Amino acid sequence: MRLLVTGGLGFIGSNFIQYWFGRHPRDSIINLDKVTYAADFANVSNVDERCNYSFIKGDICDRRLIKRLAADVDAIINFAAETHVDNSIRNSDDFVKSNILGVHSILNAVKETEVRFHQVSTDEVYGSLPLHSKLKFTERSRYNPNNPYSASKAAADHLVNSYYNTYKLPVTISNCSNNFGPNQHPEKLIPKVITSALFDKKIPIYGDGMQVRDWIYVEDHCSALEIIIKKGAYGDTYLVSSNSEAHNIEIVKKLLKMLGKDTSLLQFVADRPGHDVRYALDPSKIRRELKWAPKYTLSGGLKLTMDHYISNIGRYAAT
Repeated sequence: MRLLVTGGLGFIGSNFIQYWFGRHPRDSIINLDKVTYAADFANVSNVDERCNYSFIKGDICDRRLIKRLAADVDAIINFAAETHVDNSIRNSDDFVKSNILGVHSILNAVKETEVRFHQVSTDEVYGSLPLHSKLKFTERSRYNPNNPYSASKAAADHLVNSYYNTYKLPVTISNCSNNFGPNQHPEKLIPKVITSALFDKKIPIYGDGMQVRDWIYVEDHCSALEIIIKKGAYGDTYLVSSNSEAHNIEIVKKLLKMLGKDTSLLQFVADRPGHDVRYALDPSKIRRELKWAPKYTLSGGLKLTMDHYISNIGRYAAT
């Protein structure tokens, strides 16, 4: 296959490129990335010299570029997105441009070329669940985004579904739970805790830290994307989760224990506006229909993630 991976210098996109080459070494990948603050060429340094890999600096909002690239590939997988909720609360302009207008640009190219397209989305489009409940979101749950980031991702999902319903394009969507693993930007919770603790810096905790997230190791997400791209039904959405719910404060304390640090580094700060208290996804559909299952436990994934940041701490010393 010939793949166009958008946002491939970012966290999940770069892990996907490495995963795909590991499983399909003869396939070719074009990595299109705008190279924003969250992009890092070091994330793909181990594939730079491959003859079947190429990088293009560009914006998914550039319709001419997207149309040209789409005409020469078999599939487009869109990871390109602004993702940090705090940034979206401060200024949502870039989120609307990248997460909505960018996806619209890709869809128009897909409409002309009928190339296979997969939109990588988030569990946050569904909003928040009650903290002390056993409820989980399913593919039939109502969209209810609570911040500008999740609203922009929800809008993109609606665009993808509308293009399928109107034009019957070969498109799919996946909504995944909270990813963690190597190469994640240190602004996110798990790498922030690890890098801060390694330098004995204070670790800010929103509110009481009792918010619940549904965690998945990034390689498990990549394996789910692989099977959706190859076997997913056009027009369908798949929820991806490893059923690993935990309170934020639990994750933080677990990491501190693994690093041999104590809780004196914790600094509780005012909660952010519109903070969702709990996410949880039901992955029954992808498990049943596509026979996908996660490989990593939460503890095992955290250990691998911690080892990555310790081994590469020089990359994160200034963050």
